[in-house]
Amino acid sequence: MFDLFIPLAHAATDNVQVTNTGAWHAIATASPIVQLTLLSLAGMSVVSWAIMVQKRKQFKSVIEANAPFEEKFWKAASLEDVHDHLKDFPDSNLASVFRLGYMELKKLAESNLSAPGENEAPNLSGLDNLARALRKAIDLEVARLESRLIFLATVGSVGPFVGLFGTVWGIMSSFQKIGQTGMASLAVVAPGIAEALIATGVGLAAAIPATIAYNHFVSMIKRQELDLNNFSSDFLNLAKRNFFRSH
Repeated sequence: MFDLFIPLAHAATDNVQVTNTGAWHAIATASPIVQLTLLSLAGMSVVSWAIMVQKRKQFKSVIEANAPFEEKFWKAASLEDVHDHLKDFPDSNLASVFRLGYMELKKLAESNLSAPGENEAPNLSGLDNLARALRKAIDLEVARLESRLIFLATVGSVGPFVGLFGTVWGIMSSFQKIGQTGMASLAVVAPGIAEALIATGVGLAAAIPATIAYNHFVSMIKRQELDLNNFSSDFLNLAKRNFFRSH
């Protein structure tokens, strides 16, 4: 009885098929469609992280440059003095708004809109022009801060669906192998299931950081826009008191 048990045990062992379900093996043996999907997701993730790093540096430099410029603005003896030192604040978006506002104010001063006679106040439309120039400057700065964020939003919304496409394709491959072999063993379905799950995971790995970063940067832009609007109001009030006289 013992002699018969040994060969049967060896035969059972010989029939066992070891299936490699490691991530790299699953990617290497995946179908071309799934591999292309994973490559697309990897590319989207790399570009997203590059944008995140660049935007973080941009916001950091803007915030660090705004504080000293605002201090200079309120301590300066004149607007000309502030304008002469704008080169010291190349990263400040407040300085950019000031530059366009100052240029518009200077243009008004050289025109008949802001060239009153002895008892004549300047035309109020000149103040409206200044307000529009400041609004345009704010829009330009906000647009500069928003650049490339649309890609993060796209990756955050599309990434999971791209991964889902790879998932569906991997499961379809598993069913095709079942139909071809007539067996539903783990050795048959495991490769397709593995590549399907990897596609899902990569899709989420690309989408989740992009979504978090997008929401974070959008909140920072809102704070920056609030600061720009406050500075614009201060500049407009300062110009109204010093350069425009009411009737």
